[in-house]
Amino acid sequence: MSTYIADLLATHRGKNFELHEDYLNTQMVRVLKAIGYDRIYTKARGPYLYDDQDNEYLDLLSGFGVFALGRNHPVIIQALQDVLQSELPDMVQMDVSLLSGLLAEQILKRCPDNLSKMFFCNSGAEAVEAAIKFSRYSTKREKIVYCDHGFHGLTMGALSLNGEKIFREGFGPLLPECVAVPFNDIEALDRALRSRDVAAFIVEPIQGKGVNLPNDDYLPEAARLCAKYGTLFVADEIQTGIGRTGKFWAIEHWGVKPDMILMAKALSGGFIPVGAVAMTKTVMDAVFSRMDRAVVHGSTFSKNNMAMAAGLATLKVIDDENLLQNAARLGEELLAGMQGLVDKYELFQEVRGKGLMIALEFGSPKSFSLKAAWNLLETANKGLFSQMITIPLFKNHRILSQVAGHGMNVVKFLPPLVIDEKDKHWILSALDDVIADCHKVPGAIWDLGKNLTSHALKSKAG
Repeated sequence: MSTYIADLLATHRGKNFELHEDYLNTQMVRVLKAIGYDRIYTKARGPYLYDDQDNEYLDLLSGFGVFALGRNHPVIIQALQDVLQSELPDMVQMDVSLLSGLLAEQILKRCPDNLSKMFFCNSGAEAVEAAIKFSRYSTKREKIVYCDHGFHGLTMGALSLNGEKIFREGFGPLLPECVAVPFNDIEALDRALRSRDVAAFIVEPIQGKGVNLPNDDYLPEAARLCAKYGTLFVADEIQTGIGRTGKFWAIEHWGVKPDMILMAKALSGGFIPVGAVAMTKTVMDAVFSRMDRAVVHGSTFSKNNMAMAAGLATLKVIDDENLLQNAARLGEELLAGMQGLVDKYELFQEVRGKGLMIALEFGSPKSFSLKAAWNLLETANKGLFSQMITIPLFKNHRILSQVAGHGMNVVKFLPPLVIDEKDKHWILSALDDVIADCHKVPGAIWDLGKNLTSHALKSKAG
C-alpha cells in the first residue's frame, strides 16, 4: 500500500460513518445505526470480515454476490499486480486488447454452443442496457417483456424492467414499450409474445428478490415460445451466474440456450467492476453490421486490463478450487439442514434455493401468542419479522445476511462459494438459536420486535 493511502487510513481510522453522514448518503448511515450494523470493518479474508475489535463475521451477503471467491483472494491480487507491473498499454481505444480477447474466449467456452460473441461493459446494469439496445436493433422491434418482482438494475433502461414498484416510484417516465408478466406463468408469456412485436424476453433464471425458482418446464417453454414468435430470449445471470447455483450458469439446471446471457458481479473477483453480454453471432452482426457502425455502442472503461485480468483469474480459481462442486454440495447440505428447522419451528415455513443462493421464508404461526405478536409486526410494516432474524444473526452470531426484498418475510443467503464445513455448522447452529428465540413470547427478540414496530410507525407518521 502506498504511504499516502496508508497515512490517510491511519489518520481517519474509525471515521467511516462521520464522513458518510457529512458527504454521502445520510439515510444509509441512519439505517445502519438504527439496526445496530454500525461496525468499523478493518480487514477481510475469504468469507470473513473483521472489525476494529478483531471480531470475525461470516459474510452471507458477499456484496450482493460480488465476492463469490470471498474477499482478497490471493490469485486475483497476484493477477492485478501482474498487470500493474507489466506497464501494459490500456484503453488505447483505437486498438483491440489481448486480455479482453482471452477473457471472451474463456467465458464463451463455458456458455451454450449457440453463443459465440462477447460485449464487455462495467456493470450488470450496463449489461442490461446493452441487451435492450441490441435486442431492439437486431429484431427491429421495440417491446421488451420482463417479469413481475424481477430486478435488472437501477439505471434508466434497466429500471424500466424492474418489477418492484419501490425502485421505480418518482423516476418516470421510464422507457416505453416495456411490459411485465407474472414469473413462472407460461400462458401469460404466450399472450405477451403472440403479437410478434416483442424484441426480447429478459428474465432471471432464479429471481433474486425472494429467490423465486421456476417450475421445471418454465424456462424451456419460455425459450420455445421466444423462438416461435421471433423474440430474443435473454437470461439475466448477473447474480445467478458464474457458479452461484452450483452450475456455472443457472440455466444449465434446465438445459436452455438463450440468445444472450448477461453477467457481472462475481466475474469481477471482488476487485474491478466488470459486466458482459454473451450473445449469438446473429445479434452481434446485426448491431455491428458495417465498419461505420463499429462504435455504435461501447463504454469507455470496458475491456480495461485490470477488469479483464480479474475475470480471467476468477475463472481460473473457480476451476482450480472446484468451487462449482463446493457450491452444489454445501448448498444441498445447507438446504437439508434448514429443512430440518422448517419441520421444527412453526414460524419457519419454507427453505428454497439452488447451490449457494438460498431463501428462508417465514410466515404466520398457528399458536395464539405467536400469532398476536406476528400480526402486530405485520400491521406496523409488512415484512418486518424478517428483521428479527437478520438482526440477531448479526448481533448475536456475527453473521451478515439480508432481507430478500421489500415487504416480504424472506431472508436471503448468498455465501461466498469458498465457505466450508465449519461455516455450514456456524450457519445452521446460529439459525437454530435465533429461530428458537423467536418462538419465546415474551422474550428478548420480541422486545426487538417492539422497537422495530415503534420505528416503523414513526417512519410512517413522518
